[in-house]
Amino acid sequence: MRKVEVVPHDPAWRSKFEEESKLIAIAVDDNVAVMHHIGSTSIPHIYAKPIIDILLEVKDIARLDEQSSQMTALGYEVMGEFGIPGRRFFRKDDAAGNRTHHVHSFEVGFPDVERHLAFRDYMIAHPEDAHKYSELKRKLAQQYSTDIYGYMDGKDQFIKDMEKRALEWQRRHTDACL
Repeated sequence: MRKVEVVPHDPAWRSKFEEESKLIAIAVDDNVAVMHHIGSTSIPHIYAKPIIDILLEVKDIARLDEQSSQMTALGYEVMGEFGIPGRRFFRKDDAAGNRTHHVHSFEVGFPDVERHLAFRDYMIAHPEDAHKYSELKRKLAQQYSTDIYGYMDGKDQFIKDMEKRALEWQRRHTDACL
């Protein structure tokens, strides 16, 4: 049973994302379109589980399935869609068994890409909402210290509400730039 732990933001998370992205880019070669740092470790000044979330956009999701052995060689466990149709999910632990990375992979243009990026960008642009999210995560980590599902369920409605706001904000922001 893994302990649910959230910790203060660590500026080193950005470089850990960059280092891991280079390895993944080599592993999946020219199938990579772009990689993004997402999740709470990508949002400055908030508490997060110390797991780097990477959004990998690929040109061909079926080809990524064929490249799973390269991800396994990097230490990733291949999880398939793992509850989200169209996604390929990979997770990685360190030698001590602590989770270090998640890779959420989608084909370019898949709708979930926009959702993840809008949430991240909205939280960065709206520190007051990011702070509320941080405080919720801290409270839930204490309340559900050994129950990851309780922790995740506790965040679910907040995330859905923020995703809706984020997508509306992103559309307004994009329209204003046109």
